[in-house]
Amino acid sequence: MTMVEHFDVLQELGLTPVWRLRARYRIDVAATAPHAAKEPTPAESDADAGSVSLLAVPRLDVVKAPQLAPPQAKVVNDSLLAVPQADAGNRAARIAMLDWAHFAADVSACTECGLARTRNLAVPGVGDPRADWLFVGEAPGAEEDAKGEPFVGQAGRLLDSMLAALGMSRTKAVYIANVLKCRPPNNRTPAPHEVESCLPYLHRQIALIQPKLIVALGKSAATTLLKAEASIASLRGRVHRYQGIPMIVTYHPAYLLRTLPDKAKAWEDLCLARATLLGILNTGVLQSTERDPT
Repeated sequence: MTMVEHFDVLQELGLTPVWRLRARYRIDVAATAPHAAKEPTPAESDADAGSVSLLAVPRLDVVKAPQLAPPQAKVVNDSLLAVPQADAGNRAARIAMLDWAHFAADVSACTECGLARTRNLAVPGVGDPRADWLFVGEAPGAEEDAKGEPFVGQAGRLLDSMLAALGMSRTKAVYIANVLKCRPPNNRTPAPHEVESCLPYLHRQIALIQPKLIVALGKSAATTLLKAEASIASLRGRVHRYQGIPMIVTYHPAYLLRTLPDKAKAWEDLCLARATLLGILNTGVLQSTERDPT
């Protein structure tokens, strides 16, 4: 391959600019590229042929690469803007199809919100998968985060004692879960988007368990499920509904450890829950005027 052919190949590949000898110093003058300088006159050619010196320093021309067209702006497709919403819908639909064999593994693999980066273990839930009672708290604490099971610390032992007083346990007729399946750092209040990310899992648990009664433990769990901001004092003593299921609101066991006098109130709430469940079992009808937030 001649030098000219080599240069043309580089130019076609976009590898120029390169330094190239002027045409009049080449041995093969006839092979000069079309864009070279003007053709030498016969006198110049004769002079060059007879007076080329080994010490002569050839002049160099710079061949500039062709200017590339500026990149065109990307065209935004309106359908792409709907991808996050579509993905969210697909995720909710996928979770709604989970069975118990895959539920815990799916929760543990979830990275929908930032809590997945700060948790130790996800806390799906524990108990009887066909329970009549579903207890729902706000979120795992430090001990739950370490063991992967809800209500295992001091507050969990108090809850176990309350269940035993009703003739139940966390492995029989009862299922225990949280709205959030991962612990917020330093037990902070969950952010709204974290709650929304986790609610599909709770909805699936309710669909799988089909409980006859829900007990919301603490203000945060109660207001999240009822979609209304209210004091726990105003929510207690009444039968609410969540997804058509009767729901009783009571204090969180961790609160009762700090406020012992309210244990009696919590026991009243559990007695109301038991009476409500017995009434449903006997009549098959929930007598309540409470609005279902769902």
